[in-house]
Amino acid sequence: MTQENVLEALKNVTYPGFTKDIVTFGFVKDVLVNGTTVGLTIDITSSADEVKAQLRDEATSELKKLGFEQIQINVTAPAAPKQMSNSVSGKNIAPHVKNFVMVSSGKGGVGKSTTSVNLAIAMAMQGKKVGLLDADIYGPNIPRMMGVNGQKPEIQGNKVNPLKAYGVEIMSMGSLMEDGQSLIWRGSMIMKAIEQFLRDILWSELDVLVIDMPPGTGDAQLTLAQSVPVTAGITVTTPQEVSLDDSRRSLDMFQKLHIPTAGIIENMSGFICPSCDTESDIFGMGTTVPVAKEYDTDVIARIPIEPAIRVGGDTGMPVTYHKPDSETAKRYQEAASKLLAFIDKVNAEGGADNSAVQPTTPPGVSACSTGAGAAQAAPAKSEGESCGTGCGCH
Repeated sequence: MTQENVLEALKNVTYPGFTKDIVTFGFVKDVLVNGTTVGLTIDITSSADEVKAQLRDEATSELKKLGFEQIQINVTAPAAPKQMSNSVSGKNIAPHVKNFVMVSSGKGGVGKSTTSVNLAIAMAMQGKKVGLLDADIYGPNIPRMMGVNGQKPEIQGNKVNPLKAYGVEIMSMGSLMEDGQSLIWRGSMIMKAIEQFLRDILWSELDVLVIDMPPGTGDAQLTLAQSVPVTAGITVTTPQEVSLDDSRRSLDMFQKLHIPTAGIIENMSGFICPSCDTESDIFGMGTTVPVAKEYDTDVIARIPIEPAIRVGGDTGMPVTYHKPDSETAKRYQEAASKLLAFIDKVNAEGGADNSAVQPTTPPGVSACSTGAGAAQAAPAKSEGESCGTGCGCH
């Protein structure tokens, strides 16, 4: 019996919640064969005890079929996160979801949807129950990136069942519209759609709901912050100064909406040549570090330009799942681990709180109006103090 025999047998062991086996994922390490004795390591990304037990049992069973008598399997995994209560004050229209993550950007075209997809899959691979909400109403790309393009969700009563792929629950306006159909909506319609995505989708009791926001700092972001307590905000940028200028607005928005900032993801940070694996600086690298310090946060990942990312997004085969040994996939996994640790920290300190951004204007008065009605409705404020309308100006 050889190492090749062992790896071939372990291809029958599927990673829980996925259709891919542990050998293809690259989780099987350090295989040693000595007669009827075999030892190996299964290095997984989940900290769940039931996942470790299932993999050990199934791997042992397959190796016994080969005739091994002494089987030593070491399953290595990240430390289990502490179970914290998500104590919340303020409004929450989706209380069955434990944590909400807003993925934002100051401008479009910086890879925000790609980041949302790969972070969601990475957290699912680490044993979390994850949902992915495509709230980018005007540019809903998540269905194509997740390989569910063309699939329509099932209607259950007056609710909608999310689609599922790669261990992640998914909902997007792109799954409800015909291909190529344009949405010419005013802000009030977008605000209503965001609320319905949270209230009328039959999400499971998720550990994390990743929300891919439209670019900018507008109605969608304010509506989300007022509807649910957002546990963590992530800003996606590219290294160029023109992108960083807009990223500052996104980070400033997190502060004004009282959203804890988990960090910045620097996309298109260097280029990894597919032929020689050399990383080259094209658009700049590491330029987000001063911005992170300016807003008292961290750069949680620098994601390089790698052709596999583009191919994965176009074909519905995300790099984190289909190329787990790639440098990009490893960085997304690391970013997901940092994000989960930040969520634990927020919850340990009392949880998210959106009470300070609730609207206080009377019916029929715009929260951001500068007209006489709003001026009469809102109390006088001192410098540095919120206007009291819930518009998030401070």
